[in-house]
Amino acid sequence: MKVRVLTFNTLFRGRSRARLGALAQLMEQSDYDVVCLQEVISPRNLAQLQRSAKSFPQTAHASTFPVVRGGLITLSRWPITRRHFQPFTPTRPARLEWLLRKGALFTRVQLPSGFLTVVNTHLSANMDMHWAPSNLYTKAEESELRELAALVGRIDPAEPMVVMGDFNVPRDYPLFKDFASTTGLQDALTGDTEPTYRPEYADLKPIDQILTRPGIEAAPRLVFKEKIRLPNGRTTALSDHYGIEATLTIRQPPP
Repeated sequence: MKVRVLTFNTLFRGRSRARLGALAQLMEQSDYDVVCLQEVISPRNLAQLQRSAKSFPQTAHASTFPVVRGGLITLSRWPITRRHFQPFTPTRPARLEWLLRKGALFTRVQLPSGFLTVVNTHLSANMDMHWAPSNLYTKAEESELRELAALVGRIDPAEPMVVMGDFNVPRDYPLFKDFASTTGLQDALTGDTEPTYRPEYADLKPIDQILTRPGIEAAPRLVFKEKIRLPNGRTTALSDHYGIEATLTIRQPPP
């Protein structure tokens, strides 16, 4: 069976509501089955997105007071039968991200021929933008990846699974490779060094990721590279990130 997915960091700053409106239109015109979004922090923005993306009647998120926890929302055209948000344990250095309580949003999506566990996540940012093992931000990300690996390991190994989101860790760095090895997940974009962060914002290696369990083949590509026109006529990027879409082919029979 084939499933179309998207992961996208929507950028909470700037004209976020207008950009989310444009994103909702793109989603409505798409063939995506499941969409994982990060940085949907405002409850008002979440409500607007739910009103605008009407062909995605199933949504999952955590508490919305005073902000959407973790900034994570998963939307699906297929029924969501289970949802759970798990925040990461706060670690030093102290930072505003603690207020958001970043973590992982687990959903179980019922497909026509089985189930798919979808994990939407957003790790802490590395404010120094270098990933030496001694760096405090690197240590924070390492702690979060350990917690995420433990959470993934609790899911029935026979369950098809995709893990997506803004990892804030470059794809070719040992920290990310160790996570993939520990969990047994396959990096859908392995060997692809094209940045997923727009170069006009910062010079970063690819930090947005899609990983799948064995038994799932993934055909990914970057999307939302072109700028969009807002209702006021202004042309802007949809976010400071590109999106990653993928066609997942689930070969193994669901449990």
